[in-house]
Amino acid sequence: MAWFIGIDIGSVYSKGVITRDNELSASYLILSGGNYRTAAERIRQELLKKMDLTQDDIDNTVATGSGAGNVYFASHKVSDIVCTARGINSTFPSARTVIEVAGQSSKVMRIDEQGLVANFVVSEKCAAGSGWFIEVIANVLRVDLADFGPLSFKSKNPIAFSTGCAVFGESEAITRVAAAIPKEDIASGVNKALADKISSLAKRIRLEEPCGICGGGALNIGLIEALEHELNVQLLVTPQPQMTAALGAALLARMQVHGPA
Repeated sequence: MAWFIGIDIGSVYSKGVITRDNELSASYLILSGGNYRTAAERIRQELLKKMDLTQDDIDNTVATGSGAGNVYFASHKVSDIVCTARGINSTFPSARTVIEVAGQSSKVMRIDEQGLVANFVVSEKCAAGSGWFIEVIANVLRVDLADFGPLSFKSKNPIAFSTGCAVFGESEAITRVAAAIPKEDIASGVNKALADKISSLAKRIRLEEPCGICGGGALNIGLIEALEHELNVQLLVTPQPQMTAALGAALLARMQVHGPA
């Protein structure tokens, strides 16, 4: 029996998984906060506690994400694009395109049957192209993130956001709230605006089905519906969307020790 840890230190959330060989055994998620090293250590301790293991039981650890360099106990640091592709491939082996809607950016990747990245595009460095845009507007609307997608389904007249900038988008949302525009119409408009940005990325690399989606944005069922409409595809949603890159890191940790499965 062999145990492996994958840790994904993101700009907003940090995630970790522990696997037994290639099977996911436990996961843990926290806000990254201001100290990535502390976040990584807490994730490790919580994962070990969940499985009643010690560090000596762990065969290998791989880190990914923008703060991967702070995971001092990892043997390797691997690109989040590579880890995400590997994680999706393990869940949906038939997937040939991957959409990741993360806190800092959105990415679209083309992958092969082995989960290797053939091509990818990343959104511009602006929150309006990432899942953070949803969190910003949810805060304006005083709506829990878990309720954002269901709320958008109630919309009868979705508003169109005239800006592609998160800062101005937030101001625009505040203005609409002050004008008594229904929250559901604002939520639906935000989902459509983000779906438009992501679909433009997908068209640049010629989306090939099946298409999987992951990242925190995949928890938003309103965004999923908007994307499926824009892209005219049925998206495959991973069971734990935020854990996909961490899972890929753990699978690569095993591969480094034992070679391909």
